[in-house]
Formats: sequence, structure tokens, C-alpha cells
Amino acid sequence: MNWLKNIFKKSPQWISEEERLKIIEKSSKQVSRGVFFATIIIITSFLPVFMLTGQEGKLFHPLAYTKTFIMIVDALLVITLAPVLISFFMKGKFRPDHDNPVNRVLERIYEPIIKGVLKWRKTTIAINIIALVITIPLLKSLGSEFMPPLDEQSILFMPVTLPDISNGEVKRILQVQDKIIKSVPEVDKVLGKAGRASTATDNSPMSMIETIIMLKPKAKWREGKTKQDIINELDTKLQIPGVVNGWTQPIINRINMLATGIRTDVGVKVYGQHLDSIAVVSERVKMALEGTPGIMDLYVEPVTGGKYLDIDVRRQDLARYGLNVDEVNQTVEFALGGAPVGNTVEGRQRFSISVRLAQDYRNSVERIKRIPLMSASFGEVPLSAVADVKFADGPPMISSENAMLRGAVLFNVRGRDLGGTVSEAIDKMSKAKGLLPQGYYLEWSGQYENLIRGQQTLMWIAPIVLVIIFFSLYFAFNSIREAFLSLITVPFALIGGAYMIYFWGVNLSVAVAVGFIALFGIAVETGIVMVIYLNDAMQQLVKEKGNSSDTITPEDLRLAVIHGAAKRLRPKLMTVCVSLFGLVPVLWASGVGTDVTKPIVLPMIGGVLTSSTHILLVTPLIFLLSKEYELRKYGKIEIHEVHH
Repeated sequence: MNWLKNIFKKSPQWISEEERLKIIEKSSKQVSRGVFFATIIIITSFLPVFMLTGQEGKLFHPLAYTKTFIMIVDALLVITLAPVLISFFMKGKFRPDHDNPVNRVLERIYEPIIKGVLKWRKTTIAINIIALVITIPLLKSLGSEFMPPLDEQSILFMPVTLPDISNGEVKRILQVQDKIIKSVPEVDKVLGKAGRASTATDNSPMSMIETIIMLKPKAKWREGKTKQDIINELDTKLQIPGVVNGWTQPIINRINMLATGIRTDVGVKVYGQHLDSIAVVSERVKMALEGTPGIMDLYVEPVTGGKYLDIDVRRQDLARYGLNVDEVNQTVEFALGGAPVGNTVEGRQRFSISVRLAQDYRNSVERIKRIPLMSASFGEVPLSAVADVKFADGPPMISSENAMLRGAVLFNVRGRDLGGTVSEAIDKMSKAKGLLPQGYYLEWSGQYENLIRGQQTLMWIAPIVLVIIFFSLYFAFNSIREAFLSLITVPFALIGGAYMIYFWGVNLSVAVAVGFIALFGIAVETGIVMVIYLNDAMQQLVKEKGNSSDTITPEDLRLAVIHGAAKRLRPKLMTVCVSLFGLVPVLWASGVGTDVTKPIVLPMIGGVLTSSTHILLVTPLIFLLSKEYELRKYGKIEIHEVHH
């Protein structure tokens, strides 16, 4: 029976409960301070996102608020709940890290590499600096845009024609266009509209057509066809004389019109005092922009060419027939415009009743001239007897901004980045001579206006954020040298992010900038974990050999750094893998919205890979160099005790 008793006999604890709690307390103090400040740094790194305004602010503020609230709670839990949970669940005997087969494999791979890095110091640092320098021309070669184009899975066709087009002609053009569009196999539905809708917010003239094209699911498209191919095919088929084509998407078009007053990607606003001069300047701008690579659908918003019906009263003839101006105006109002004569009630709805001449009696100038006027002396008198009726040219629509008249030259950007296209266009216009008369000026608008605003916001807030991060690191380590050691991972995180977006073919945009901002926080966090364990290795060395150049040799420092880097490899890799495992699936996502999420994720994935490589290899090297310098200069090494 003794063997049965031995099975159920409780083995004595290898460590007392009091000692176990002290070890948990000491370990929590060692790690929690660094993790807490790392969380604060991640929150700080998102400050530029909070400073964004306009369209980009509305898009990314929810992301920044969500991440900030999560990280605040995380920072509190690290220093409160985590140690308590550890004391509950971490009981019994524990195996050392080396007993874990995964850890053994990782250490077996990592130790020879870190030893080689510490041996070939200059080569390692040179390779990192060269890789960092290469990113500068790499980033400069990338295009720029405000936001990645979101695929709305539909197309908005916005052609414009002459301002004086008739209702019948624009109806015919609309029907022909819809038939041609429907003939493309990828098109599912077509809905066209000409002129103004029954709303006061839509000021579209009759010459502007809006056609929404709904596309079939991509699985039903012809093999190898892209959305851009479909637009190019439609544009080729819809070349109608007198019609200038324009291609965009429904949602972004409305956003552009509401935010900037421009219905295309980019517009050049022409300000001045006279419409005729604005029209001349607009044509000059169009001629200067023609032929610029990337500029498509180039069109001058018409400020002249509209048709008006002028009825000019001859007062001497009015006196001859015994009429006055009010009687003529009242007759014209009733005959052409219609005048309310009553109301009708249908259920809860109320409608006004207006009366005017039938269309057959007012559809030509000759018929309008025969509209009768009643004279007390002469009886019925035709309108032509007392007034000149004729068509006159005038502006189809008058636009004004900043108390000045405004015209616009509109165009979309396709096949090239927006920033590069507009920069080249600005250069061409600056070289053009005699473009602007005195008192007239130009203003770039549309998506380019948003791009400049976002860049300016990020440029002035980024240095402030780096300073705040540096001081947070200083408070975490109480050492400028240690703070710099953690902060230096930020530019090396830039390497992988730059390479990733370059090979993926992504332009620089606000979304990419948000991705880099999130990346910097992750990189600093991983760097803090490495520096904590390297400092722990230095403390163990000092306890063993004392803190003096007489007892500590450079070889002792090297072995301690290898121990601090390699023997704590698992928590560092876990910090990196958690970020990667959460981000990589986004690359395989599809559907609406992935066009915006991928540019955010790409720099984070590439940057995490290069920053983790830098932290695992170069950070121990720089740490070792700094400790050797301290040992030579001061005769001892600085030990930063962890206080909570």
C-alpha cells in the first residue's frame, strides 16, 4: 500500500509562498514600468492623428480614439491586474526557458548570429546605415496622394456639353450614352440624369449629365479586366462630338463637391472681377495643362455661352398704346413663367396651382412676339409692338467665392500619382508667360488641397511627438543614453515600411502616414523590452563581479549582453509576433474598404520586421558599445535600478 500512498502524497513545495510572491513582485516591477511607459508612448504617437482635420480627420479619428482608450486600460491593467493574476495562476514547479523545444531552436539560431554581430561591429552598423540611407531616395521616388482611391464598385460618368443645349438634344444624348454603357458586359445597371434634380442643393445646369453605372460582381467580369480597363473602354466608346467625358465615383464625387466645390479630383480656381477675363484666363490655364502626363478629362467650367431671352420694353411705344411697364411684365410672367392662382389639398399634401401658356404658344421667339397685350385704346396688341424679343448671350451659371467671381479648370488624375501630377502641372504653369492679368489669381483645389493640408499638419506635429516620446523614455529609464537607445529604433523601423510600400506599389498618403505613426509606437515598445533585459543582465553581472573596471572585463560585458539578449528571446519575439499575426491577415482581405486599410498595414508589417531585426541584433551592439565606453571613461558601468 506504500506505493499507493506515494502516488497521492503531496510533494513539498520547492519554494515558499512568501518567496514566490516576492519574486512575482520583483519581476512585475522590472517589466511593468517599461511596459507602462511603452503604452504611454504608443498613445503619444497617435497625437498627429488627432490633429488631422477635414475628411481625413473624420476617417481616422475613430481609429485613434479606439486605440487610445484600449491602450489606457491596458496601461492600468499592466500595473494592477496582471501581477494579481500571475500570483493566482503561476504556481508549482516551472521549467526553465531552455527546456522549451521552440525556445531551444530559436536560441540555437540566434546565439551564433548575435555573436557574429558583436564581432563584426563596424560591418553591422555600416549595413544598417546604408539600408537607412537607401530609403531616402526610395521614399522620394514614391508618388503622393491624399487618400488611397476607395473602390466603390460603381462608376459615376459626368459628361458636360455646351451650355445652350436644348432639352430634347440632352435627352437624346443621355439615351444614346446609356445604351452604349449597357453594352459593356461588366455593367449591371445604368441610371442617367441631366440637369438639376428636384432639390435646392443640386445646382447642376442642363449641360451636365450624371450617370451612375453599377458593375457586376468581379467574378463575372471578363478575365484580366480591371476597373480602370472598363473605364478606358467606356471612354473610347463614348466619344460624342461636343461632349467632354468625366469619370469618377458617386461617393467621392459628392464629398469633393461639398468640401471643395470641385466635382473632379483636382481643380484650378480662377478668381477675378470680370467673367469674360476669367473665361480667357481659364482657357490659357487649360492650354498650359494640356499634355501633362496623368491629367485626364481636362475641362473648363463655362462662365460664358449661356442663352437668355431678353424682352426689352420700348417706352415710347408703350405711351402710344396707353400701356405701362407693369402691365407688360405681368403678362410675360403669366404667359411664360406661370402665376399662382390657387391651391389644392390632397390628403395631407398641399399644392399650388399655376397657370401659363401651353408650350406650343411659347416654344419659339416668333410665338412669344405674338403674345397679346390688352390696351384700353387699341384693344389687343402683340408683345412685339411694344418690346424687342431676342436671345442674348450670358453666363450659364455665376460662381463666387471670397467675394470674388470664380471660374475653374477641372481634371481628373489617372495612371499617375496625384501629387506628382499636380507638381508637374504647377511647374508648367509657372513657366507660362502672360497667364494672369493684374488683379486675377489662381488657387489649387480638390484632393490636392486636402493633400497639402494633411501634409502640413503631420509635418509640424511629428517633431513634437518625437520629443514627447524621448522624454517618456527618459522617465522610464532615468537615462538619456537609454532613452536614445530605444528611440533609435524608429528610423530603422522606417526601412521596412519604406521597402514594403515601394514593392507593393503604394503611393504616400495620409493612410500610409497613419500606418507609420502606429509603427513607431510598436517599434519603441519592442526596444524598451530589449533594453530592460539588457539592463537586467548588467545588474546580474555587477552582483557577481562588482562594479569596477578592475573586476569587469570587456569579455564579461560581451557575455552578459549575449545572455541578456538571447536568454530573454521569447518575450521579445512574442511582442513582435502579436503585432504581425494581427496585421498580416489584412493583406489577404478583399472587398470595399481594403483599399484604405492595406496602405495603413503595409508599413506596419515591413517596419515591424526590420525594427525587430534591428532590436535583436543592433540594439545589443550599441548597448555593449555604450557600456564599454562607460567602463573606459568612468571605471564602472551605470546601473539603472528599476523603481516603481
